Order: sequence, then structure tokens, then C-alpha cells
Amino acid sequence: MNNTKQLEKKINKEYKTGNMKNAIELCQIGLQEDPTNADLHLRLGDLYLAWHLDIFNSCQYIEEAITEYQRALETYIDSAEIYFKIGQAHYYKGDLDKAINYFDHAIEKDEKLSKAYYLLAETYTKKARFFEAILNAEKAVKTAPLRSSCAHFLLSNLYSIKSIQTSQLWFKSKFEYILSVLTLPFDKRAIKNVIQNISYLRFIPTWLRGMWLANTKGIDEAVQLYINAIEKAPGFTPLYGLLGDIYCSLGRFEDAITEYKMAIWLDCLNIPAYRHLAQAYEEIGDYDNAVNVYEKLITIMPNMPEVHSNLANILFVKGDTDAAISHFQTAVTLNPRKEWTSIVNQTLGFVYQETKKDLDAAIASYQSAYLQTPKDIDIYVNLGSAFYDKEDFHNALQVYRNALDLQPENAQIHCNLGFLYWGNGNLDEAIKEYNLAIEYKPDYDIAYNNLGVIYLDDLGRVQKAIELFKNSISYNPNYALAQFNLARAITITGNKIEAAKLYQNAQNINKVTNEMDPQEIVDKINALFE
Repeated sequence: MNNTKQLEKKINKEYKTGNMKNAIELCQIGLQEDPTNADLHLRLGDLYLAWHLDIFNSCQYIEEAITEYQRALETYIDSAEIYFKIGQAHYYKGDLDKAINYFDHAIEKDEKLSKAYYLLAETYTKKARFFEAILNAEKAVKTAPLRSSCAHFLLSNLYSIKSIQTSQLWFKSKFEYILSVLTLPFDKRAIKNVIQNISYLRFIPTWLRGMWLANTKGIDEAVQLYINAIEKAPGFTPLYGLLGDIYCSLGRFEDAITEYKMAIWLDCLNIPAYRHLAQAYEEIGDYDNAVNVYEKLITIMPNMPEVHSNLANILFVKGDTDAAISHFQTAVTLNPRKEWTSIVNQTLGFVYQETKKDLDAAIASYQSAYLQTPKDIDIYVNLGSAFYDKEDFHNALQVYRNALDLQPENAQIHCNLGFLYWGNGNLDEAIKEYNLAIEYKPDYDIAYNNLGVIYLDDLGRVQKAIELFKNSISYNPNYALAQFNLARAITITGNKIEAAKLYQNAQNINKVTNEMDPQEIVDKINALFE
């Protein structure tokens, strides 16, 4: 017995002086003499776990800790404390389901084990199961009202991520934060966390120097600086996000993804890390994982409109139009600011118009955008286009005229008006509007082409049409339709060889731009030599 007490004193002395390795070796020596000593196994497990959690230690000892705890459990089979310790080790290992299982066992053995409720709440938070997290954090507070600073702080964070929903939650978040401060002196875990956070202050110069290097094109030096800092302090979360940002700027998105994941693992409510992780996945075209990250972020903070909008954009690209519309509508409903909401409404209108072919819904979305930003000229262009597609020429005309009241020299509006008049058979007004479009934008390739078609097909003025088509191509050589129309005009002059070359140009360009039906070009080429 005396030998055991002396050994415990030696172990505690080494531990308190920071000689973790020596403390572990003393435990191991004791266990060689007494392999069935459950208390020594338990102590050794604690030492391994403490060494594993040291932010200045890059080695992994979590498996050793679990092994020692399990050996101690063989003797103390009904120990709630040991079940808790094993659950805690699995929590830090990242095996969250096993952690939950052991915490539940610990609570079965001791319903008043506050720290088990608290870490169970943390575990559910990492799994984004916030309802269960709040319930268990509240139980932690109830079972140990004074020693509950960590639980109050977690509740503060959990309420704050939903604080946009109601002012009541916002006040609850602030109240829980105050309670976390008041109960801090009685909570050993909270005191340890505060001391650890204070120790991070030593990395502020490193953080600032890295930012300075990154902004002065010393990017490689900044990367190495942060890597060295992470090796010294693997538990310092901000460094992972900063390193991920630098990797993104270098186009090293896979490396950035790794760093953002580490930041999220260390802080599962790290909103910027989620955002940047989703963006990194987008950059490499991994839309499935980007969707997963955005969906988890929405679970954490359901009232972030830009996240719904970003998710909607990806879903639209993936072809899930209905889901995209749903998230666009949510983003609009949240309505953070007029200019932003207007843009989302216009995007929603485009989706309805071009993909769903629901012109009434498109018009409604564009009109909503107009109510937000009535001086945004793009809204008039889109709304007029939707009315035109609906064959509501009267309203389309009125929208374009209203647009000209805002910007009388807007070439695109004049071009659209020209198209509208042309469709209604009013060639004089159409020609007038196309000429105005060209006057205000001398390199307007579309206006030249459309005007050329009027002169060719409606007025029979071939040479004037050829001149206009050539102007269009001179400003945009990769305009397949203009090449095609010039070929049609040249064919009338009898120069089939030149026309064939132009049709071939149109065919080659169209393979890239897809602005025409390829068969239409093929038919024209075949017709030349029939």
C-alpha cells in the first residue's frame, strides 16, 4: 500500500511539472509490478488522454487511453466515471456514435453525472442534432448548477445560431453567456479552456505575420509559417482556416478542403469554415459535397439567405430545378437587403422562364425584383423578355419604354425594342430602333445581325444586308448566326464557294457556342450543290 501511495505521489509530481512522459513511464513501471491494478490503468488512461489533448503535442495517444480505460472497466464494471472517460476518449477520437453509447451508459449508472450530459451535448452538436444538444446541456446545468460554465457557454452558442428567428432566443443566448461567466470559477473544465485560449495569444504575431506575407506575395512563406505553427499547436483552430484560405488563393483546393475540415472538427460551429469548404468543393466541381456542406450549414443556421441562394445555384447546375426554386424562394423570404433580394428574384425569374417555362411565375419574380430596385435596368430587360415570350407585346412594349425613361441611350433596350417591333411587323420602327442601338453602341454585333436579316428577308436589299452582316462579324468573329446569315446573303449573289466557306465557319463556331440548330447549317450546305 505504501509503495502504491509513493508511486502516486511521484506520478502526480511529474504530471504537475509538465513531465508527462516521465509520469506515463512511472505508471507503466507500476503496472509491470501489478498488471491488475485498475487504478493505475485508469491513471495511465488519464495521462494518455491529457497528452493527446495537449495542443503543443502532435502525437496521437487516444487509442492507448481507451485501452487503459477498458482494462480498468474490467475491475470497476459499474463505474459511471470510467464509462464517461471511455466516451470522452471516443469523442476526441471522432467516433461520435460510440461516444454517445458510452455517455448513455455512464448516465444509466449515475443520473447526476453532469459532465456526461455536457459532453453528450457537445457530441450531438458535432452531429448537428441541436435539439438533443440543447436538452442535454440543460440537464448538465440542472444536475450541477454551479459547475456548469461550459454547459451555459454551449447553450449560448446553440441559441445564438438561431437568434435570427426570435428576439427571445437572442436574449436567451446573452443570458446563458452571462451565466457561463458567473459560474466560471466553479467549473474546472471551463477554467482549463480559458487558460488554453489565453495560451493562443502567443500565436497572434504568427497570425499577423502570415497575413502580411500573404498580402505581400510571400505566399509560400506564409504557408510554411502556418504549417510550422500548426505543428507546434495542432489544436489552434484559426490557423487551419487561414491556411485553407491561402491554399485556395494558390488553387490548391484539395489541400484547402483538408484544412477547413480540420477547422470544423475542432469547432463544429465554425461558420466561415463551412462557407469556405463549400466554395472549395464548388471550385473543383464536386457539387455533391458542396450541397452536403451547405445543407449542414443550413441545419446550423437556417436563416442565412445567402447560403440558401448559393445552394440553389448549385442545385440548378445539377439539374434539380424544383429544389433550386425552393431555396431561392426561401432566400427571398428572408429578405436581408433590397439589392441582394432583387438579384435573387431576377435569378428565380430566369429559372422559371428558361427552365420551367412558367412565364407567369417568371413575370411575378421580375416584378418583385422591380419593387426592390426599380432603377435596375436589367429588370426591365428580363421582364420585357418574359412578356414577349408570353406574346404579351403591349406590356413588353410598355416595360421597354419605361426603361428608356431611365436610360434613353441604352443600346440593349433599343435592340430589344427593335426585335419587338420586328415581331409585330412594324419594320420602320424596328429599323429605327436597331439604328439607335448601333448609334449608342457602335460594336453591337446583335443589332447589326438582326438589322441585316430585316434588309435581307423583309426588304430584299442584299448588298445592304451583306454590309451589316460583315460589320457584325468584324466585331464578333465567333458569332455563328452572323456567319450563317452572311452565307445566305452571299448565296443569293451566286458565289457558292464563298457561301460554303461561311457556312463551314458557322458550323465550326456553333460546335462551341451552340447558338443554332446544327442541322439547319447542314441543310444549307447540302442545298448549295444540289
